[in-house]
Amino acid sequence: MEEDIDVTPHTEGLNGLSHEFKPLEEITNGHSNHKPVMNGLIISHNVKEQTNGSAPLRSLPISALKQNGLLQTLAAGGDQPQPAEENVELEKAREEWEALENVQPALTEDSNPTPIISFNEALQYFQTTDLGDLLKNIQPTIRRTGLAAITHFLFGPPRLHRELLEERDLVFAIAQCHVDNSQTVHMRVLQTIYKRLIGSRLDCPRFGAHWENIGFQGTDPATDLRGTGFLGLMHTLYFVMDPETLPLARDIYKLSQHPTQNFPFSVMSINMTRIALQVLREEALSKECNRRQQVVGVLNDFYVATYLHLYQLWKTQQKTIVDSGFVLKEVELFAKKNPKQMLRRLEVFLKERRAGGAPGGTSPDPQAQQPSPSLGARAGSGQGSKGKEMHFTGVCDLPPDMEGEARLI
Repeated sequence: MEEDIDVTPHTEGLNGLSHEFKPLEEITNGHSNHKPVMNGLIISHNVKEQTNGSAPLRSLPISALKQNGLLQTLAAGGDQPQPAEENVELEKAREEWEALENVQPALTEDSNPTPIISFNEALQYFQTTDLGDLLKNIQPTIRRTGLAAITHFLFGPPRLHRELLEERDLVFAIAQCHVDNSQTVHMRVLQTIYKRLIGSRLDCPRFGAHWENIGFQGTDPATDLRGTGFLGLMHTLYFVMDPETLPLARDIYKLSQHPTQNFPFSVMSINMTRIALQVLREEALSKECNRRQQVVGVLNDFYVATYLHLYQLWKTQQKTIVDSGFVLKEVELFAKKNPKQMLRRLEVFLKERRAGGAPGGTSPDPQAQQPSPSLGARAGSGQGSKGKEMHFTGVCDLPPDMEGEARLI
């Protein structure tokens, strides 16, 4: 916080007492005609500017003062007398400047910040919500006919186990959901993603340019989810809430802010979701899902592995936003042909990171160290969660003209 700004000019008087200046005339031609007054008598006094050569201060908004560095100059010192009206404006500016620390966007004085939501809590919400209408519209596998169907049956990947079909369909149904401003869980997911990425504890408005700061294309994140539905947000939520993947998420976010290698973090994340859903629909992950007896966890890991692959390629090959289409195509082709290798790379990366401690000398995030609670039995089924917890990765039913396209959506 800047130091308090003393905007009351004074001079040293007799016996060490200070006396205030009272302005007599306006500043003209860049020179001050003010003379200090004490006990009704005008005392001559030479005043020199001590604002590092800046022009005499006028009535300016706080934003202009901040941009021009004038508040910092004033905080550093200076006793140039100013007209009474200017003193009032500077006093207001000082109060605004000091109040910035306490500004809480989208909060009222008697309200509390929206609580962080874990991935599992958000997933439970969808598990207990009636998604029947959405389930009617999903397309969880690629429709094949003729020779392609025969070839896939004989030489393609194994089919997903019957007991996992419900979990797979739930993922596709979530991918059909739109952002609903009236749903508390939806809003908590948005707030959590924003807070975890930028490290804030304060809420942000539902609409605004701040969403562009974390890589959405406009002031409303919902407009970027046309190809992946709410699953695009669930993926990012998992990425920033898992204690092992949060450091990687922030590393990628940092690269996305690079002066020359920048890219829209959230839009790129949605593209990783699109690739993951396509690999799922082509049943390239069925073998791993059957082995681990879960769909959600495998999909989440594959999403992170895909983003890791893009991150390493983007960083080491000095890619820029101009290269995004080519990079996405390369990542998508590699992911479809080598799903097992992608997952293995992520496993090795996280293992090495654990062995090396907190990356970049940063301390672990205490909030991220709190694991999400186990889901227990799934609502509406007798199947419990496999492993330590349920994970989620999204898949959605892309329009035919979007399938296989490697581009920023």
